[in-house]
Amino acid sequence: MRVIDAEAVAALGWAAAIDAIRAAAVSDSATGVPPRTVVDVRAGQLLLMPASVDRYAGVKVVSIAPDNPVRGLPRVQGAYLLFDATTLQVAAVLDGVALTTLRTAAVSALAVDRLARPEEARLVVFGCGPQARGHIEALSQVRPIRQVTIVSRSDSPAEALARHYAADGVRASVGRPEAVAEADIVVCATTARTPVFDSTTLPAHAVVVAIGSHEPDAREVDSALIERATVVVESRAAALREAGDILLAIADGVPSEQAIDGDLAELVGGDLTVRADRPRLWKSVGEAWEDLAVAAAVYESASR
Repeated sequence: MRVIDAEAVAALGWAAAIDAIRAAAVSDSATGVPPRTVVDVRAGQLLLMPASVDRYAGVKVVSIAPDNPVRGLPRVQGAYLLFDATTLQVAAVLDGVALTTLRTAAVSALAVDRLARPEEARLVVFGCGPQARGHIEALSQVRPIRQVTIVSRSDSPAEALARHYAADGVRASVGRPEAVAEADIVVCATTARTPVFDSTTLPAHAVVVAIGSHEPDAREVDSALIERATVVVESRAAALREAGDILLAIADGVPSEQAIDGDLAELVGGDLTVRADRPRLWKSVGEAWEDLAVAAAVYESASR
């Protein structure tokens, strides 16, 4: 059994992770995945996400402890068990947080590559944690990101993140939610439970990525955006079960048949028409097949 730590998971690289997601998105591995199991425990939640394909099976176990940051500990922790699909022997144990960061941003980059105009360069990011950093790096693989504005409730981490990317030659700064009025791409990577910006100020060409919430009573974008945008999700079943951004918009009166325009397989396969006259929203809740696709790619790369 191989133990693959966070550094080795990240070593796969964004391009290979995006390729793994692209291949899996149009295969049978993206269908028939069991729903995420959420177990409430005293300190927070345990999430279990199993999946299986021809060569591998796997399960991610993630813990979410909301009080951990005040203890100086990560809010999200976890591990991924990768099995041989034939023998069900454990092939590897992977760092679950690094895997989640890699696959989530890779999925977003694949979606943005299909949704955004080729020249989009101005990025606004809500949040300053691992997913914020991961999305800046992954989206830079598919679009010529030259300006990054970081919006966060915590000034010091946001300023540190801005300095990091400014050192790489990107025009990076800390800003306010109003920055979306001049954005090409907006990433919402927060723990917010209510909308983080006013979508009426969003340009018609902009793409929004909302990945911070997988709970039916939490959202990062408002109902007006769900009504106005072309909305793409991983799968309709998962979105209508877990995506508060969509479910709360439906509760606000957005017709359910208009709340989702397509899924990732349709987007990647070219079966979804993306209108140029309205914003586009990629709403992700995270699915187990994504973890398995990237975990298998990491394992095979590390085994060479």
